[in-house]
Order: sequence, then C-alpha cells, then structure tokens
Amino acid sequence: MDVASPMGRVQTWLAKFEDALTKPDTEALKGLFAKDCYWRDLVAFTWNIKTMEGRDAIADMVNACQPHEHGRNFQIEGDANEADGITDAWITFETDKVRGKGHIRLNDEGCWTLLTSAQELKGFEEAKGPRRERGVKHGADPDRETWSEARAREAAELGYKTQPYVVIIGGGQGGIALGARLRRLNVPTIVIEKNDRPGDSWRKRYKSLCLHDPVWYDHLPYLPFPDHWPVFAPKDKLGDWLEMYTKVMELNYWTRSTCQSASYDEATGEWTVKVDRDGEEVTLKPKQLVLATGMSAFPNMPDLPGMDSFKGEIQHSSQHPGPDAYKGKKVLVVGSNNSAHDICAALWENGADVTMIQRSSTHISRSDTLMDVALGALYSEEAVANGIDVNTADLIFASIPYKVLPAIQKPGCDEMKRRDKEFYDRLEKAGFQLDFGADDTGLFMKYLRRGSGYYIDVGASELVADGKIKLARGQVVEVTPTGVKLDSGAELEGDLIVFATGYSSMNGWAAKLISQEVADKVGKCWGLGSDTPKDPGPWEGELRNMWKPTQQDALWFHGGNLHQSRHYSQFLALQLKARAEGLETPVYGLQEVHHKG
Repeated sequence: MDVASPMGRVQTWLAKFEDALTKPDTEALKGLFAKDCYWRDLVAFTWNIKTMEGRDAIADMVNACQPHEHGRNFQIEGDANEADGITDAWITFETDKVRGKGHIRLNDEGCWTLLTSAQELKGFEEAKGPRRERGVKHGADPDRETWSEARAREAAELGYKTQPYVVIIGGGQGGIALGARLRRLNVPTIVIEKNDRPGDSWRKRYKSLCLHDPVWYDHLPYLPFPDHWPVFAPKDKLGDWLEMYTKVMELNYWTRSTCQSASYDEATGEWTVKVDRDGEEVTLKPKQLVLATGMSAFPNMPDLPGMDSFKGEIQHSSQHPGPDAYKGKKVLVVGSNNSAHDICAALWENGADVTMIQRSSTHISRSDTLMDVALGALYSEEAVANGIDVNTADLIFASIPYKVLPAIQKPGCDEMKRRDKEFYDRLEKAGFQLDFGADDTGLFMKYLRRGSGYYIDVGASELVADGKIKLARGQVVEVTPTGVKLDSGAELEGDLIVFATGYSSMNGWAAKLISQEVADKVGKCWGLGSDTPKDPGPWEGELRNMWKPTQQDALWFHGGNLHQSRHYSQFLALQLKARAEGLETPVYGLQEVHHKG
C-alpha cells in the first residue's frame, strides 16, 4: 500500500500508535500527536466522558488507563479521506472490556483529533440482530407463560418483590431514551414520571409549542421517526410518539408518581428512594439514581416586590396553558428567548395585546438558515442521501472537541449574519437588542455554554420587527397591582404576566430531592467553563456533570435536547450496565467542582 495515500497514512499512524500503547512508550506516543491535539474519550478508556487536550494530558491518561484497559486492534473502517490538509478516517478498536468505534484526523504534524467511544461491553451485548431473542419456545409446556403474562408479572413485582438496579427520576425524552437503552441491556430499571401519561411533559405546555430542531436531529434510540414525519413536530404529536415508544420498548414506567426524597447509604452502596405512586407510598432501593429532570424542569420564578398585589394572573412559562383565555387581554411576557417568542406569537395570533419585555440581548437564528448553514451537512435529507445516518452524524459531531468548536462555528455564524442582514437590521430598528454570542459563534455555543439566551425563529421575530408584538426593554423591579415597573421607571399595564425567565441548574433537583449538601458536593450542571456570560471558568473541556460520574457516588445527570438524550444515553447506559455486572470501572479525571450552582 502507498504509505503516502490517505489509507496508508492512517494505517501507518495506527500501527505506530498501537505499538506505543502496548510497550508502553510515552515519548513515542506524544510524538505521534500534533502540538495542538485532542483525544476525546467516551467511556472506552476513561470510564468517563473526557477530553484530553495536548500531548502531556494524553500521555497522562494513557499511563493511567492503558495498563488496565489494554487498548488494541485499531483498524480502519471503510475508506480514509483527505481534504484541506486533513486526513480522516473511521476506526474500530477494542479493550479488555469494550468494543469501540472512533474517528481520527491527521494533519502534517500528526494526530490533531482522536475520538474513541465504547459501543458495547464484551459478554454483555444487546440482544439484537443475530443475537435477538426467539420470542417463542417451541414444543408443549403446561406452565407456559405468555409475553403479556410475563410483562404483567414483571410490572407487578419490580419495585415491590424485586428491586430495580436503576431508578430514573423524570420520564420525559431523556428518561425514556435512557430507559430504552437500559432495557435493551437487561438492566432492571424504573422510570418515575409525575404526569398521567408518557409525553405529557410536552402535551401540557402552551399549545403552539413545536420542536425547533428538525426531524433528522431528533430521532430516539432504535426507533427513528417514519419518513413522513414533519420536519418540526408539534408538541402533541411528539407526546403521542413518546407514549407509543414507552410501550413498544417495554419500559417499566410509573406514571402519576413523584419522588418525595432520596438518600444514599455509603456503607451499603444503596439509595433509599421514597415515591408517591398515585397515592401509594413505595420505597425503592436502587444501586444507581439518575436525575433525568431535564434542563427545562426547575422553573426560575423571580420573587419581586408587589407580586401578591397584582390583580391579574401571574404564570411561569412552564405553567402557561396557551392563548385561548386571553383574547383581547393585555399580556406582558418577561423574557426574550424561545418560550417568550413562542408564547408572544401565539397570544398575538389569538387577538391579545402582547408586550415582550427584553431584559438582555438575545441571539436569533432563522430556522431555515440554521438548518442550511449549521445542520444540513449532518442532519438533513441531503445528509441521509449521502449515507450519513443519525448514528454516524452523532459521532462526527462528537469527534469535534469543544475547545475547537467555536472556531468551527464562527464562519457559519458570520454567514448567517450575511444572509439575514436585512432581517437583523429590521429587528434592531424595532428596538430589539441582538447578539451573536460572546465571541460571535452563534447558537450552538450559547446552548452549550449556558443553555439559554437564544431563539430559533419560526415566525415570532417577524412580528417583533413589524411591531405587532410590542417591545419593552429593561429589568422588572416591581410588580404593581396593574402591571410591572421597569428599572427605567417605565410602567406597563397587563391582565396577565408570563415570566419566561428560564430554568435553574439541574442540581437544583439534587438539592430538593436529596440534600443541599449533595447538590453542593456535585456542583453546577451544564456549561463548559468558557468564562463567557453565565458560564464561569475555569475551562472544563466537557459539559459539567452530564452523562458521567459525579462527586456523589451512584448519582448521575441525564438531559439535554433530543439529540443529546439519544446520543449520550448510550454511554450512560454502558456505564450503568458495567457497574450492574460488577466490572471494574476506574474513572479517570472525575469531574471537579468549581461552582456550586
């Protein structure tokens, strides 16, 4: 083989890499990487979600992990490619415990980025494809148990006669996706959901709510949406899909159930989880507890002077039922991000006199432009036609280290500004305060850094630009009997005030359900440590505490959008399965705590 060809170059590098790993030869290993280099590992070596930045960090991880994981058999999968001075290829590999898949990018100095991800545990593979269950036992059996009888027995016994290994608090998209992964891995799991039906976390939101991310980005594990599914699913349609999914995937899903408290016994390695199950008190004793309460589940409701004096109605956006009761009413919506825009637009359509109160600058991305510029290469009909299925797209996205993502996102943001200049000019002329992120890197970086501060425009921004949705700017300092007072001194009248003021950190649920001490021990969830607004440093390199071990033994956080719930549920499920089977899982680079909340 031509060693100068893309295939030859990658194969040569992999052979030298494996040789340096197995000797081990730290100096040779470091010499294979570029000066600016990254190795992102999803569970395979570190039993963590961890990015090593630089040669020394990579060498330190290898010295710590390779002696007990024994990474080997690195092979190219498919073809290697070369473009713009970068050679890249998909790879497969194995360790003592996992079979993995990865991705490599080489530049003229050596390896620039390396992704390694655990795909399955040896000896504990999912029963799929040639390993699928037969489903029937041929022959005569007077004690035969039908599928429905077995399911009914399991549902009756789990949590009572037998205990789950995992309890997931929160039965929205995150809890459902993780529950499906664990079901496929045969890990006894109960999902706790407060609502009456799966999918109600979507159904019970304001009636105009729909997904702002396109269908190709939003599939659940194992069961992609059918090819006639709308690009942007309405909330009730998505709710019905989630309900169907829990049945088809055979989840042990407790509705009308709320977690009252949880405590961990360090000596026994066991949680005590007290649950109100439709009026019945049940005590569960899982080994692992997952908070899948979502980024948008702990409402951030301000406590302002005068709120008790207001003669009208006050709601948080999570409580807003929709516009039907407010035709002809004056409505004040405090906030200017996704929920605020959606609620304002629906109220205007229904004949309300609506004013948006913008407290700080907001990033706006037009949906069509975002799909074309930012998502089209990986998540689109074109991507599917090019052979990029959702799992491949997820790994491509995961192969880009967070450290280099801003430089990749900025040109796309610049292109969006160029394409939609007239639109942005009209918004600013209407008085709307725009931003494009702290460093002009746009929506994705804002989402990863702080989870707020943006709106994907599906029409509401036109109403703002046209003045149909009125606009006020400033901080609300007081609620009066008839409305609100801003820090500018301006007073606005309203019959309804909707506080679209977002949600607090997920570890707020740890404080509520477990203790403030545990919440402080775990620290802030989400954010990268970018030292930008609402994402204080130091640099973390990964999202804080998400889908990986925390400082509290056996406590995990799972959440994010549908894409993240789908993709990272795989790696969280593998970590939980390994522990359920008693495998050694020495965690490298456990999350440090720099911020309590």
